Amino acid sequence: METSWRPVLLAETEEPYWKELQQFVRTERKKHTVYPPDKEVFGALHLTPYEKVSVLVLGQDPYHGPRQAHGLCFSVRPGIEPPPSLVNIFKELHDDLGCKIPNHGNLEHWARQGVLLLNAVLTVRAGQPTSHKGKGWETFTDAIIRAVNGKPDRVVFVLWGAYARAKARFVDASRHVIVQTAHPSPLSASNGFFGSRPFSKINAALQAAGKPEIDGQIPDM
Repeated sequence: METSWRPVLLAETEEPYWKELQQFVRTERKKHTVYPPDKEVFGALHLTPYEKVSVLVLGQDPYHGPRQAHGLCFSVRPGIEPPPSLVNIFKELHDDLGCKIPNHGNLEHWARQGVLLLNAVLTVRAGQPTSHKGKGWETFTDAIIRAVNGKPDRVVFVLWGAYARAKARFVDASRHVIVQTAHPSPLSASNGFFGSRPFSKINAALQAAGKPEIDGQIPDM
C-alpha cells in the first residue's frame, strides 16, 4: 500500500476479516485467474496518496476481461479497448468540458491529480463479475471511504449508480460534496448520466473550496 495510507488503514489490516480475505484471494489465485495482478490490487492507493485525495470516484467491481483491470475503477491499460461504461464517461466528459476523447482508456492522469479511483471490491475471478463480492473487500473499502470523509478539507464524492449512491451514508454532506447520477453503463447512461455534467460539478466544488480543479483532458499515448 502507498505509504501514506498505512497508518490510516492499519487497524483494518489487523482485523480477523482481513486475514480471511487475504487467504481467500491467495486460494483463488492458485485455482483461477484473478484480476488485477497482485501487485496492482492497490493501484488506486499507490497513485493517489491519502493527503492528496480531493475527489473520490467509486466503482463496484474490477473489469473481468484479460488485461483490463489495473487497480483503478473504470480505467483500463493502454492498448485495451475502453469498455462501454468508460466510453460513455468520455462522451459526457466531452459534452461537459469539451475534452477531446483520448485514444486509450487509462485514467492515471486523473489519479495523479488527486482523484481516488476506488472500486468497492478490489479483485475478481476472470470472466465472473462480482465473484469476489461479499468476501471482505467491501468492509475494507468502506473504511477507505470513511477515512476520506474524515479529511478536514473538502472532498468531492462521485457516486454513479445505485450501488455507489448507497455509500453516501458514510459521507458528511455538510462538509463534503456528493455528486450523484445514474451509472454510465449502456443500460442506464441515458436515464440520468448523460447530461448530468458531473465534471463541471466536481470542478465547481473544488474551486469553491479554494482547491485546484481537475484537468479532465487525458493526454493521448
